[in-house]
Amino acid sequence: MKKISLISLLILFIGAFSIISCNSDSLDDAATPKDVALGSGNSTASKVAAFGKNPLSVMYVEVNNNDIREVGQYKLADGRQLFDVAIIFAANINYNTSTQKAYLYFNTQVTNVLSNKNTYIKPLQDKGIKVMLSILGNHQGAGFANFPNQAAAQAFAQELADAVNTYGLDGIDFDDEYANYGANGTSQPNASSFVYLVTALRELLPDKIISFYNIGPSANNLSYNGVTVGSKVDYAWNPYYSTYSAPNIPGLDNAHKGAAAVNVNPSTSTYTNVATATSYAQRTKNDGYGVYLYYDLGATNIASYFSGPSNVLYGQSTVYGNTTVPDTGIVSGATYQLVSAANGTSVLDVLNAGTSDGTKVQLWASNGNTAQKWKITDVGGGYYKLQPLNAPAKSLDVSNSGTANGTQVQIYTDNNTNAQKWKITPIGNDYYTLSPAHALGFNLDVNNGSATNGTKIQIWTANTGNAQKWKLVKL
Repeated sequence: MKKISLISLLILFIGAFSIISCNSDSLDDAATPKDVALGSGNSTASKVAAFGKNPLSVMYVEVNNNDIREVGQYKLADGRQLFDVAIIFAANINYNTSTQKAYLYFNTQVTNVLSNKNTYIKPLQDKGIKVMLSILGNHQGAGFANFPNQAAAQAFAQELADAVNTYGLDGIDFDDEYANYGANGTSQPNASSFVYLVTALRELLPDKIISFYNIGPSANNLSYNGVTVGSKVDYAWNPYYSTYSAPNIPGLDNAHKGAAAVNVNPSTSTYTNVATATSYAQRTKNDGYGVYLYYDLGATNIASYFSGPSNVLYGQSTVYGNTTVPDTGIVSGATYQLVSAANGTSVLDVLNAGTSDGTKVQLWASNGNTAQKWKITDVGGGYYKLQPLNAPAKSLDVSNSGTANGTQVQIYTDNNTNAQKWKITPIGNDYYTLSPAHALGFNLDVNNGSATNGTKIQIWTANTGNAQKWKLVKL
């Protein structure tokens, strides 16, 4: 065996000490830590597994006044849930003047929701909706921005983690409002507190969502000793309702931010009208932001309101409640003629029996041509596709998935998009309406209700006119 000299031993000892030192990720004031999120460095990737739609639709619910289960009542026309995240608003960060420590507090209404998780929380989660708990100041001097040291922040993070694990929640949301810093002899905000808090919580909840409502002193203290809040939280969003402004969070990219802030309660001063909400949806899509934020859902059915943004974000209208699919009496796979109530004899027809993508459909006198015969196939959820026999690889389609009155209906290669799925609803006297899945507020319509050969077939806002009534005659 080779002998090891004293110098060699000293070199080995120094090398081993260096390796141990480099593996440290302490946030002590005297240290300069590496900023390690779940992944590497200041990664902008989400700290949790991907979930939901793009962008996510997030709804805050004031549980003091409203039932959080209402979030689960809203679906897109294709059956997916409109909302990806429901946030219980809100628990509080309170201050114990005897122990001089912050602690987590639940009022009666929040306690009811959490204690009855099988009634209020699990039904939403069973629908694929993440349920989070928002934490808010309570005018007592305690806040996320004034923990006096790292240990105090870690202790509060442990309380939050215990609540998540006890009540089966999907994460924590921070809202640094109403803390009243300085009350009860508490200190003013400092630079390290919020970073300590989110770092500790991320270590305790590596697979849960952490979000930040970008407001208050915490929003001004987003980095400490080289560690950024953005490397620890999953999402951050704009807190100022009826405005569009993305937060500047070091360590987060646009895919993990929300610029739109929409208040759906019309009785409040910050209510966002549907035109503005729809405009924000388009900007969110154009700018590549990963969150679309709503606030203050109540018990009133406002599916028509949500349809504005949802048509832009997801190409789908919004529907409310547990709708029952009607028995249409249609035989899936059978061939039908669609006879218009405009005159009771003219039918849905492919222009000049064309077979190319984009060929228009029109109204024409019945003549037995295969361009007037449609194979109707059930595609699930109360929807059907219609394929002309003269071009069996094509389907009845709304041009460019349009949602404006007068959008042309055509045939296009079968592609299973919502612009080719039609909800067929019986309305009595053997007549039906046909509504495209991407725009359920519209119906298949004969332009101006005219029965003239060649009249344009379009979609139009649903009404009770004969131009939107069709008799399905099985051949």
